[in-house]
Amino acid sequence: MKILVVDTYYAAFLARFYAQQDGLANVAYATQLQTLLNACFGTSDFYSRHLNELGCEAQDLVVNCVPLQQSWAKANKVPLSQLALNVPHRLFRVPVLGRFLASLPGLMEVAVAQIKAAKPDVLYCQDLSFFPPEVLRDLKQHVRLIVGQIACPLPPDAFLKGYDLILTSFPHFVDRLRALGVKSEYFRIGFDERVLSLMGDVNKDIAFSFVGGISRHHGGAIPLLEYLAEQVDMQIFGYGVDSLPASSAIRQGHGGEVWGLDMYRTLARSRITLNRHINVAENNANNMRLYEATGAGAMLLTDRKDNLHDLFEIGKEVVAYSSKEEAAELTRHFIDHPEEAERIAKAGQQRTLREHTYAQRMKELVPMLKRHLD
Repeated sequence: MKILVVDTYYAAFLARFYAQQDGLANVAYATQLQTLLNACFGTSDFYSRHLNELGCEAQDLVVNCVPLQQSWAKANKVPLSQLALNVPHRLFRVPVLGRFLASLPGLMEVAVAQIKAAKPDVLYCQDLSFFPPEVLRDLKQHVRLIVGQIACPLPPDAFLKGYDLILTSFPHFVDRLRALGVKSEYFRIGFDERVLSLMGDVNKDIAFSFVGGISRHHGGAIPLLEYLAEQVDMQIFGYGVDSLPASSAIRQGHGGEVWGLDMYRTLARSRITLNRHINVAENNANNMRLYEATGAGAMLLTDRKDNLHDLFEIGKEVVAYSSKEEAAELTRHFIDHPEEAERIAKAGQQRTLREHTYAQRMKELVPMLKRHLD
């Protein structure tokens, strides 16, 4: 089974990454791609690497990375518009995701050319907003199965109906997608244990952290973060802080943005780390931080959700809160009892490495894809 995994990366990460990698934009496509994947942003090569281990032929595309796609287009004699050729780095600074960047002349055409050249059995899309409906219709002539995966707000229905199958870690999305006439299945995300070897030894020098984004989709979490930042010693890392007023307590404890391996190292440095889900998760536990934090070895303090007990044993592998006051009380308790926090952190990490790795997830994914191919 030949699988092409298509992803888009946050513009802010791409801007910083290329600024730090002097000359990367000028090297060959394969070198640029591998350098990007080695940064462990998002799901990196966590899918393709384990799919290849299972006997599939899988490869990755990062379709909104302008210099990367320019390099492929040049090597494969695919024309790009002058706009795409002349102003890529300015667009890196635009804080938007795939839908806007796809409108840059040339990017969509390059992605389509890559897919047609690869001739995959399965096109596996991690960003359901990148390909508009008319492009998906055209790609169906070249791909046997077009699959999407989503754990964020749904794009317009027209974007969804072009997929043969949509997988989601939101249990409540499955029936909603099926009601639209789209085949859908529940599929959890996870942690890649290779991250542990890439990080190396990390000292736990952060008592309590929050690592994540602050955006309109996280609106319900901002009062929680403000409250905790005022009540306990909390170090905050991530994007979106510029949207907050200068007086915000979140700003006072903000340590900057961390991406990829730096994000994992920050989690590993933390004795306790806070998690909260975006609004669209409703009352379901599903996000990447559940597995990233436990996998990295932090004690996870997460918002209580209906299905959390299906993933971890609450109180022994993770700790759950139901209010900002309870979150502050639990934080104080575990800061004062570091041995207890360490026991929970170790148990959570063991559970993740036992049941929630991408190596295991791909063993679940392959038969699912084969079933829908048939």
